[in-house]
Amino acid sequence: MNKMKLEFLNLSENEAFARSVASAFCVQLNPTIEELSEIKTAVSEAVTNSIIHGYESSEGIVTLEGQICGGAVTFIISDSGMGIADVDAAREPLYTGKPDAERSGMGFTIMEAFMDRVDVHSEIGKGTVVTMIRRIGGE
Repeated sequence: MNKMKLEFLNLSENEAFARSVASAFCVQLNPTIEELSEIKTAVSEAVTNSIIHGYESSEGIVTLEGQICGGAVTFIISDSGMGIADVDAAREPLYTGKPDAERSGMGFTIMEAFMDRVDVHSEIGKGTVVTMIRRIGGE
């Protein structure tokens, strides 16, 4: 098993940093370009949600943890921000917590399409934890 943990400020420029770190961490499993692209996109969506929705306009920390066990990679993206009032609604396609902003509301849908499993735990005022698992190189 291999593990890593990274903490960074909720700045939009750190979304690309998180994608790169996730990609580099996965390389040891020898993923295909498509697998790598899908994982990077899913991680990007989760990190973007924490950056945009987690802290509103205040500064906060986003944590990206990775774990490789066997042929699967797990990423956990968490924040200590506002939390999600209704996780089930947030997971619906086209749902957005910011209807006035130009957001697609497809973040969780994209994560679920590209990862084998996505779990979301959130508590108002305490933050959100998104856990995503993807098996590499097999069905």
